[in-house]
Amino acid sequence: MSMPEVRFVLFGAIIAGGLCACTDSPEVNESALTTTNTAATASALLPSLGQAVSESALRDIDLIVLPDGSNLPEGSGTAAQGQAVYEAKCAACHGVDGTVAIRGVPALAGGSLSAPQPTLTVGSYWPYASTLFDYIRRAMPPTEPKSLSNSEVYQLSAYVLYLNNIIDRDQLMDRSTLPQVPMPNHAGFVDQSAL
Repeated sequence: MSMPEVRFVLFGAIIAGGLCACTDSPEVNESALTTTNTAATASALLPSLGQAVSESALRDIDLIVLPDGSNLPEGSGTAAQGQAVYEAKCAACHGVDGTVAIRGVPALAGGSLSAPQPTLTVGSYWPYASTLFDYIRRAMPPTEPKSLSNSEVYQLSAYVLYLNNIIDRDQLMDRSTLPQVPMPNHAGFVDQSAL
C-alpha cells in the first residue's frame, strides 16, 4: 500500500508544541501526526523560552524606531559620507544610483505613484524618513543584518534620501533632524487612530 500524499503545515509548532499534518486523502500516515521530542525541538529553536530576558539582551533586540523618531540612537551622517558605505555594501543589490531593480530587489530611488505602473520607492512611497533608518539598521545588508554602526545607518539613510532629491548632499542626519525630513508621500497615508 502506498503512503498517501501528506502536506505538512507549520502551525505554531514551537509555541503550540506540535505539528499539524493536513491531507486531502482520508488515509493519513499516523507517524506524520506525531513528533518524538517536541520539547527538545522547542528548546533547540527557542533556548530561552520561559526564561526572563536580560536587560542587555533586550537592548540588542529592541531596535524599533517609531515614525516620530522615538528610539533613534546617537550618531550622525551625511549623504556625502554615506556614498562610500552604499557603494561598498548596497550597490551590488540596489544599483549604482538606486534606481534599478536588480534580481528582484526593489529600486530605492526614483519612481512615481502616478505612473501607469506605480513604482514604490523610498522617495515615491515611504511616509517617514525614520522608517528608512529602522529598516536599514535591522535588515541591511541582508547577508549581515545589524552589522552597521548607527553612524553608518544615518549615512546610508542620508544617501538614499539624497538619491531621491529629498535632502542635500551635506545635510546632517541625526536623531533630531531625520524625523523632521518631509517625505513626498507623507500625506498619502491616513492615521487610523485619527478616524
